[in-house]
Amino acid sequence: MTMPVMEPDLDAPVLRAWARAIDDGPFSSLCWGERIAFDNPEAITLLGALAAWTDRVRLITTVLVPQLHDPVMLAKALATGDMLSGGRLTVGLGIGGRLEDYEAVGADPATQTMRGLADSVAVMKRVWAGQKVTDSVVPVGPPPMQEDGPQLLVGTMGPKTVRSAASWADGLAGTTLDLDTSKQNALYDVARAAWAEAGRPKPLLATSFWFALGDGDKARAQVHRHLRRYMNWIPAEYVDAMAPTTGWAGSEDELLSVLRKFADIGTDEVHLIPTSSDVDQVHRVAAIIDDVG
Repeated sequence: MTMPVMEPDLDAPVLRAWARAIDDGPFSSLCWGERIAFDNPEAITLLGALAAWTDRVRLITTVLVPQLHDPVMLAKALATGDMLSGGRLTVGLGIGGRLEDYEAVGADPATQTMRGLADSVAVMKRVWAGQKVTDSVVPVGPPPMQEDGPQLLVGTMGPKTVRSAASWADGLAGTTLDLDTSKQNALYDVARAAWAEAGRPKPLLATSFWFALGDGDKARAQVHRHLRRYMNWIPAEYVDAMAPTTGWAGSEDELLSVLRKFADIGTDEVHLIPTSSDVDQVHRVAAIIDDVG
């Protein structure tokens, strides 16, 4: 389950209630994403709070953009989060789809590439391995709780990006807009082949989609409102055109059927993305999760 970090008017009590409801439920992971030029909570600061508010679930960033950060400071912050959470951190990484985020922090847009991402990952892995990145008395710490650092996932929807990440990522943290399981499985096949060719263990296969529970028209309108707000860098008429077929809206039984279809193609995790900050959604989804085979 993803935190409602892209919803408006959030505060600490709302975020804490979501974190604790997810941790208390049958969910395997709690996720949240990063944006800069938006009014969402800052992702690394939130990591510290989530580590304190939860005890069980894995914490997954879906996704951070390393090129928006100094890689040494990012490695230090993530190692701290891994330590505070008792080794429960998984880090989803991507290049980001918004130039405005790069501009907001003065990052070089020329680094918005998979090569730029891989370069940042290489620095972070050096830090997590205890290697000195400068002539300091001791290496940059603290050491992460997990040996070799947090598990890393690549946030992507394309086969070329998947192949390029096989050398450093432990799996995928993708997104499906239309919930087409045949297309998703084709991407999984690319990952399986690329990881095998690179001599890596089988990749973790995760995807995500927006969801709304309830009456069909009302739930679909909720998804539409969310997309209008979240996709504010895209002309509104384009968002309106894609909204009827983007994400999922419907009843609990219908959601269960969709989740089973993703399980059938070998999906390890589906990261559900809420389109409302109403924590009742968490409880309603939790009630059906145990029925997924």
